[in-house]
Amino acid sequence: MTTKDELRQVEEDLDRLRRENQEVRDQIRDMGVTDQVEISAMISQADEQVELIAGLERRRDNLRRRLEEEG
Repeated sequence: MTTKDELRQVEEDLDRLRRENQEVRDQIRDMGVTDQVEISAMISQADEQVELIAGLERRRDNLRRRLEEEG
């Protein structure tokens, strides 16, 4: 896989994770007062996605630097 292909894949993954994270947070907001255990689990899931997004953003930045150096 070329650096460009890898960068494209990382950017697609970032877009997908950001959409999923927003959907989870929207669901939490729309739930109102319900099962606090379920809400807590959803918040944890959303927080974990934020960590994944941050890691992918670092990977994306590294790939962009590598492309600049290559080309």
